[in-house]
Amino acid sequence: MRRFTVAVVLSLALGAVPTFALAQAKPPTTPPAAATQKPPTAPPAAAQKPATPPVPARPFPEGAKIAFVNIPRVAAESAEGRGSTSRVNALRDKKLAELNAKNKQVETAQQKLSSGGLLSEEARAATQKEIDRLQVEIQRLQQDAEAEMQDLQQQLQLDFQRKLSPIIQQVATEKGLHILLSQTDAGMVWAEPGLDLTNEIIKRFDATAPKTPAK
Repeated sequence: MRRFTVAVVLSLALGAVPTFALAQAKPPTTPPAAATQKPPTAPPAAAQKPATPPVPARPFPEGAKIAFVNIPRVAAESAEGRGSTSRVNALRDKKLAELNAKNKQVETAQQKLSSGGLLSEEARAATQKEIDRLQVEIQRLQQDAEAEMQDLQQQLQLDFQRKLSPIIQQVATEKGLHILLSQTDAGMVWAEPGLDLTNEIIKRFDATAPKTPAK
């Protein structure tokens, strides 16, 4: 029995880990007109792109020994990929909400500090100490959030590869291929559309996904 080596670069299209950038609030030296601190913002690391209609399948050329697959499409359109994206988005939103809440506390403390003569020296010192403490907590939250996001993405990428690789191997073997290329990494200028096995691999991949029980 002939044995084939399928070389495919697997990359889960989840996007980069978001940077939970938060402007550090500095205590005002003089009462400002309006002391406000911007909420944390982060680029949508795994923003779900609008669904695109499936590419019509073309007949696979008889006797072809080389084919290709679009891995980002598999990640974006398969049930496994969409589920992974949802998990990343949910964690990102949770961490941003935590940072927003902490940032709001800093903003409130700054506004209290900016009240000037309405506070005693003791109260001003206590408020400044509270702002410093909150800023340290915010820095730690940022670091923990980015580490947690990175860990989740790495875990999902490994799971995605582990589940997808047998499907790719199966399709390649059934087609009698000598090589299966990753379309986005192979530097292809043109290829016969019928050599694109992406639709078939997505279909097989979805067939292995656990069925969601009807509610």
